[in-house]
Amino acid sequence: MTHEVFNQPPLLVDYDLFGEDAALVEGVECFDAAWAREPLHELGSLAGTAEAIRWGEEANANPPLLRTHDRFGHRIDEVEFHPSWHRLMDTAVTYGLHASPWREPRPGAHVARAAAFAVWSQVEAGHGCPISMTHAVLPALRVQPSLAEIWEPRFTSLNYDPGLRAPQEKEGALCGMALTEKQGGSDVRANTTAARPAQRGGPGAEYRLTGHKWFCSAPMCDAFLVLAQAPGGLACFLLPRVLPDGTLNAFRIQRLKDKMGNRSNASSEVEFEDAAAWLIGEEGRGVQTIIEMINHTRLDCAIGSTAIMRQAVAQAAHHAAHRSAFGKRLIEQPLMRDVLADLALESEAATWLVLRLAAACDRAAGDVREAAFKRLATAVGKYWICKRAPGHVYEALECLGGNGYVEESILPRLYREAPVNAVWEGSGNVIALDVLRALSREPQTLEAFLAELREASGANSCLDAAITHLERELTNRHDPQTRARRIVEQMALTLQASLLVRFAPAAVADAFCASRLGGDWGHTYGTLPHGLGYETILERARPRVSSRPS
Repeated sequence: MTHEVFNQPPLLVDYDLFGEDAALVEGVECFDAAWAREPLHELGSLAGTAEAIRWGEEANANPPLLRTHDRFGHRIDEVEFHPSWHRLMDTAVTYGLHASPWREPRPGAHVARAAAFAVWSQVEAGHGCPISMTHAVLPALRVQPSLAEIWEPRFTSLNYDPGLRAPQEKEGALCGMALTEKQGGSDVRANTTAARPAQRGGPGAEYRLTGHKWFCSAPMCDAFLVLAQAPGGLACFLLPRVLPDGTLNAFRIQRLKDKMGNRSNASSEVEFEDAAAWLIGEEGRGVQTIIEMINHTRLDCAIGSTAIMRQAVAQAAHHAAHRSAFGKRLIEQPLMRDVLADLALESEAATWLVLRLAAACDRAAGDVREAAFKRLATAVGKYWICKRAPGHVYEALECLGGNGYVEESILPRLYREAPVNAVWEGSGNVIALDVLRALSREPQTLEAFLAELREASGANSCLDAAITHLERELTNRHDPQTRARRIVEQMALTLQASLLVRFAPAAVADAFCASRLGGDWGHTYGTLPHGLGYETILERARPRVSSRPS
């Protein structure tokens, strides 16, 4: 009798991660990507299988290993991954998560890709790093057409082809980044890696790089964008792992970083010993060359955090829908409903925001206002969504009680993963100061941002008051740096509220505005105003699965 298992939820498995995410489905429809529904449902169904879930577990339980030398003593600098990592990567590349908007540009292309990235990242977040970087490097690479001609067909290929071989021998390639150094961090202008021309130098020419990179992600990639000090100033280079003649470039992996989370992915410290690299653009314009790349990776950080929050809500809501205590299912208990609804609001607001930012990527080329909005709102969204993820996952974990603290629940892995996106591509202070910089130097970005907010004017009194307050705050020039975080937070919440008012059901929008903007909210999740439409909010958040024993 003691071995009978009861009052445990069925496994959250065999469901469509895309189709069961109401906000994601509606956002794809709303922002010009309805044409991508079929592959998104297909990917979502794969993401919900027991097999895919196992891939994520195994990739994290078996982190990458560095092999600096072969058994004969030759330097090889290879990183060895578990087979499940390669299955995750193969799926991501096959579905174009690394390149689809560049392969087939069309209205909604970035939105469709963002939705796919959000779905597949819920299976396992770490492998999204090389996928995201490869996606982001294309705008920078196109600055140098001679290099883009060689590398773009490989970076946009739908064939996953791991292993170190000459570029011309590979059916597909991935690109990483090596920007920061131990003395500089986010201050990349302090870099000391030196670049000298192999011959005459200039755009597209070969240089030789010598230096030490404190963070290089991810070292198994085929090539890297690298910042180094050329004679004319900080410049951007493309550095391949293997040279056209098949010899290894002088790219030495010193160690893999022992990280708190993101365990499946290899982040490394590397040294260049007169390594060959090719200049992208002009000497002295390295930062300008990578700006668009950074915008894309920042958006992917926000998407990744959104994916983590969505999976956390799904796990918590699923558990509460099947677990009973004190004579009722947990999801029927008033206080638990309040907590789950609050978590669901945070997740849905993040989803609408990242899809709107992806839509701005689609529209920016032909619309000055969209380009200005993208510049400012991407930084705002990255700051806020990534900041919200760790606390959100913790609260979702607590919904499962002791079960949530056990590795098999997935939530401990999500919790360890949650802080990484707030650190990568600019930590909180860096992003907040970047927002101030944009407001000061590019006034058109503020005009575009406020115009976006005003699209929802008159629909919610809390939102109208928040827009008015934000406009006053943004015109206050007194000591802006000490107020930077407060300003960015207000911008993010007001933008999220405006999107929910325009596109989400009234129950969702009203609850968000009343709590986040109206001041009727506590300091923890589960303190929403009384009398809100919990049923609608929870129905949108809870995934539906066929019953299968745990």
